[in-house]
Amino acid sequence: MPRPRDYQTEAVIIKKTKLGEADRILTLYTPDLGKIQAVAKGVRRPKSKMAGHLELLTHSQVNLSRGRNLDTITGSQTINAFLPLKTDLWLTSYGLYVIELVNQFTADHIEDEDLFRLLIDTLQSLSETNNRELLLRYFEIHLLESSGYRPQLQECVTCHRPLEPITNSFSARLGGTLCPACGLNQPFARPISVNALKVLRFIQGNDFNAVGKLKIDTQLSGELESITRSYLKYLLEREVKSANWLDELKEQMKKTKS
Repeated sequence: MPRPRDYQTEAVIIKKTKLGEADRILTLYTPDLGKIQAVAKGVRRPKSKMAGHLELLTHSQVNLSRGRNLDTITGSQTINAFLPLKTDLWLTSYGLYVIELVNQFTADHIEDEDLFRLLIDTLQSLSETNNRELLLRYFEIHLLESSGYRPQLQECVTCHRPLEPITNSFSARLGGTLCPACGLNQPFARPISVNALKVLRFIQGNDFNAVGKLKIDTQLSGELESITRSYLKYLLEREVKSANWLDELKEQMKKTKS
């Protein structure tokens, strides 16, 4: 049975690229079609009625018409604009980091409704929680699991023995933790503290309602970020661009406080 020419779907706009003088190619993440690309014609014109519904970090209902190469967006209506993410520089940077990771870790047309819900819930929670660094770690760990890169945190990835409650190591190349003995043979493995391993395990096994109640200090938060960032960078074989902006904001904040 042929697919209908016209269809609609929920979508979060995760990337936009200029096309010609007035159009854009949009990358959409959807619950039932996975990641798709479509043309939004005339959306860059000042009087475009669709422009506000097709901004980055927007959850919309989108109408599309199938094309030979790219489908065309024929209509859109905002479901949730996540306005706090667009009016606060910090929240904008967090949101852009989240959608960049979704774009980098997903292939086109691979349905993953759980990941779509994770994305929606994360964007909503960014607007509501004060525990945003921990929320990012939660998102990263569960995105990795959805993408097939779940880090091994329960046992040594080399000898498969349970880990003792001591300083162990984490290897991005091997995809998980190493006991002290095996860590000696991996020069690029990095130490992981007892508390960092506990928190990562808790994040891996719980929902954000439970994770969001954790209280962690600045030093532990920095260690968690460094570990997950190193793993993401290894898998992507490059830096996450929006992570650099986050780092710049943090440096500016430190200078302001000092």
